[in-house]
Amino acid sequence: MPRILPVPSPSPRCPAPRPARSVSFPAVTITFADLTTMRIGGPVGALHVATTTPDAVELLRSTDSAEEPLLVMGGGSNLVVGDVGWPGTVVKMASTEFEIVGDRLTVAAGVEWDTVVQTAVAEGLAGIETLSGIPGSAGGTPVQNVGAYGTLTSDVLESLSVYDRETGQVERWLPEQCGFGSHRQSVFKHSDRWVVLDVTMRLRRSGQSNPVNFPAVAQRLGIEVGGTAAPADVRETVIALRREKRMVLDPDDHDTWSVGSFFINPVLEEVPERARECPSQPDVKGTKLHAAWLIEHSGFRRGYGTDWGNGTVALSSRHTLALTNRGGATAADVMKFAAHIRDGVEARFDVRLNPECNLVNCSY
Repeated sequence: MPRILPVPSPSPRCPAPRPARSVSFPAVTITFADLTTMRIGGPVGALHVATTTPDAVELLRSTDSAEEPLLVMGGGSNLVVGDVGWPGTVVKMASTEFEIVGDRLTVAAGVEWDTVVQTAVAEGLAGIETLSGIPGSAGGTPVQNVGAYGTLTSDVLESLSVYDRETGQVERWLPEQCGFGSHRQSVFKHSDRWVVLDVTMRLRRSGQSNPVNFPAVAQRLGIEVGGTAAPADVRETVIALRREKRMVLDPDDHDTWSVGSFFINPVLEEVPERARECPSQPDVKGTKLHAAWLIEHSGFRRGYGTDWGNGTVALSSRHTLALTNRGGATAADVMKFAAHIRDGVEARFDVRLNPECNLVNCSY
């Protein structure tokens, strides 16, 4: 029989949450600085929080039928909205349906992603423990094909439900329909036609993790690279490593006021001569270069930026892919700083960096 798990508590002994209708907020009283992990962005025209999947579908249909501008968001961990904000409707996915059937886990788009990982580990399921500590919600994982320490969403994804805004229908998709393949790519990144409603992952009932292929994780666990460990131990180790890199959200730590990796690792058909020394991996579309290496070797060290411009935006003190809000930053400040980094890398290596995050009403 299916096991319906409450959210956010990982304990299956509590009753499932009662379905709730969507919640609407008055206009202009909310800004994207309140809704995003980077804490920047202008006012929201009208915010609706969909607390169940049926409510989400109803809101999406009604907004599109009214031909109102629509922005769909989850946890705000991969979103930068300009200082002008969004004058239309914002639907925030906050649905909490969560179900485990055997080794299959189905979770609604609005569930906090780390809660998914924590619950899976607590329920004896292995396969996503290295994805611990990643901010955002479950619906965003197939959009970015989220990955860390050797595991990608596409490795465990069995199916997902999407809402097609053109047809007004809910469809069940298989992974091959999502356009995975090249680094951090999917059909969802290039179109707002489809909205992810839930994801189903096929995991393993096991007391051992997947093979640990990252030396830093293996060393902390005291195992050989390629060995396994208890999923709970792998989870704790990954969270500790992410916390050391300031990649676990902390309201008191400006190094975590970011969208994570602002720039995507570039994939090139041909690597310029000046970038040949950059660490790389093969990709279905060419060669993937390490953006962090390119940034650092262009003269932008960790923490760079506090003495540049007005000092409100800087690279993280722990890793160069994160652009951080040091307090009081505007979207314009972030765009100016991002352009500065992009132009410096291009001048040094003939490689142009592009954003990994979603930019709305702003550009650089």
